[in-house]
Amino acid sequence: MGEDRNHPPGPASAGAPLFRYTSPDEDSARWWDFAFRPGDIVVSTRSKSGTTWVQMICLLLVFGTPELPGRLSALSPWLDWLVQPKEEVAALLEAQTHRRVIKTHTPLDGVPIDDRATYIVVGRHPLDVAVSLYHHSDNIDRRRMAELTGQPEAPRRPRLPLHEWLLGFIDWEGDTRAWLDTLPGAMLHLSDAWARRHDPNVVLVHYDDLVRDLDGAMRRLSGVLGIPVDEARWPALVPAATFDAMRESAGAPASADLGVLKDPAAFFRHGVSGDGLALLSADELVHYRDRVAGMAAVDMLAWLHRDGMD
Repeated sequence: MGEDRNHPPGPASAGAPLFRYTSPDEDSARWWDFAFRPGDIVVSTRSKSGTTWVQMICLLLVFGTPELPGRLSALSPWLDWLVQPKEEVAALLEAQTHRRVIKTHTPLDGVPIDDRATYIVVGRHPLDVAVSLYHHSDNIDRRRMAELTGQPEAPRRPRLPLHEWLLGFIDWEGDTRAWLDTLPGAMLHLSDAWARRHDPNVVLVHYDDLVRDLDGAMRRLSGVLGIPVDEARWPALVPAATFDAMRESAGAPASADLGVLKDPAAFFRHGVSGDGLALLSADELVHYRDRVAGMAAVDMLAWLHRDGMD
């Protein structure tokens, strides 16, 4: 993704210009004229940080049943994804009569902040994000992606082994806003949200809380979103938000529905935490800590890592 800060302020952006994030398959400018409604839910995450998981949880809470009336990709569209024409996504959202759940990988400084909406930002340990990104990249059909976006297929360099690639993820240097799926990019996205964490309509969710206590995390979100818990239906909702259930149900993302994934089932790989830490030596972990310490506030890192590193 890249940036363009020429967007003039509008009512939804509270007078502040928005960064324009672009990549071969995303453009945050699609948000600029989005017509918000009361109750809209925006799920803003870095790639492979729990986006689809939180989308599914929100939809289960909104509908109050595991029997969703359609595919996740249609019920909760990805607004700024160039693979689907903007007019098609806008029409889909306009026709929805239920409380809307909209996906984005754009940091909140690139999305209009509207008082009528709730913004959920998910944090996951960056090393786990990196491992998941590595495997996810192998599962993308680049030719199909190029076909849908109308852009030439980018040549791929030889694939590095996972450990070597992870070290490159940690040491990456470059234009952070142009490459958000990097360690600096993950810190930028979360740091922006962390600075807004006291805003009444910004909610931070930790991936590990979903892993360790899905029931409790869903109850917290139901309270934040003002959706009462129906105890009679609740025992069916929590199992429907597990990875196994999403693999077997309508939980596939738009990338799977449009043929961008080689193996849709592999999208939900296994969802555990700690894979990234396990790959690094003690010295490499110290190096990671030194690198990330200069990218984010100490209290945010303590919240994010959950592993005694801070």
